[in-house]
Amino acid sequence: MERELWKGNEAIAQAAISAGCRGFFGYPITPQNEIPEYMSQHMEAAGGVFVQSESEIAAINMVYGASAAGVRAMTSSSSPGISLKQEGISYLAGAELPAVIVNMVRGGPGLGTIQPSQGDYFQSTRGGGNGDYRTIALAPCDIEEAVALTEEAFDLADRYRNPVLIVADGVIGQMMEPVAMREPAAKALPEKSWAASGRQGREHNNFVTSLALDAVDCEAHNLKLLKKYREIEQNETRWESYRAEDAALVIVAYGTVARIAKTAIDELREKGVAVGMLRPVTLWPFPTSELARLAALDGVKSFLTVEMSTGQMLDDVKIAVEGRKPVRFFGRTGGMVPAVAETQKAVLSVLKELG
Repeated sequence: MERELWKGNEAIAQAAISAGCRGFFGYPITPQNEIPEYMSQHMEAAGGVFVQSESEIAAINMVYGASAAGVRAMTSSSSPGISLKQEGISYLAGAELPAVIVNMVRGGPGLGTIQPSQGDYFQSTRGGGNGDYRTIALAPCDIEEAVALTEEAFDLADRYRNPVLIVADGVIGQMMEPVAMREPAAKALPEKSWAASGRQGREHNNFVTSLALDAVDCEAHNLKLLKKYREIEQNETRWESYRAEDAALVIVAYGTVARIAKTAIDELREKGVAVGMLRPVTLWPFPTSELARLAALDGVKSFLTVEMSTGQMLDDVKIAVEGRKPVRFFGRTGGMVPAVAETQKAVLSVLKELG
């Protein structure tokens, strides 16, 4: 398959169109602006609708409406814009509506900087809105994977009737790489008999809502959602293991940081340092069981979490390891990206500490 040079944001937009996205609603914010720009140029030709909304809040509620009508719908933004969408994302989860939300993460908190970050990990994995809910969170490490995960995100959203996040730091959105872009598949999309799209021969109208005023009914709905989330945890947890089986120290990293870590690992391996990596592809569900398995190996002496944050994923790594082995942290924040040499220095420091 012929490879073409694509910018990350534009590749994600095209992947969404190829996956059958026919409703895009967004609002501009750096560093994701190329996604709505691309959608504005190409959605009409694909038979879809592009709307630049008056705000991020309006955009996510437009996604709610389109999804409730049975349309594959999507929005994109960056960190503070995603914060504004949290109420709508909670509504989507509560109403069991499929949707794809792309977050090109920038430094924070607040307006912060337009530089890349991984400071939205808590927001992405804990459910940034109100109530007991979860969103599947996919974290690509390069543009080709971003394309594949974007296409899959729509299938996962429909399969589980749940919002799916694409969580990528700003580097991935702005860089360019060769990608083997697939032609749009002529596949039948899943039937949505629950959608509010007319009676279509039924004797009743479908009614889509996240409102459950009766406490007994609301609890029953929450337990139904919990059962679904357990199913997602069982079936959809993804990770990449890189030279981890014989490692004395295992780095845990995702996104752009994982690519930096791979280079650091390869160079250290050439010097005889036994280091490897576990890369979460799904931030939620988190690969807890695989980390626990590595922690049980006699050869693994320690873990090092490397992030573009002050250590948000660190909590999940510690939970998975359960105190079996030491867990250390190295990170840069505020839009700073950890260098290969810095990562190697952190690895050697931990190994020296362990003796």
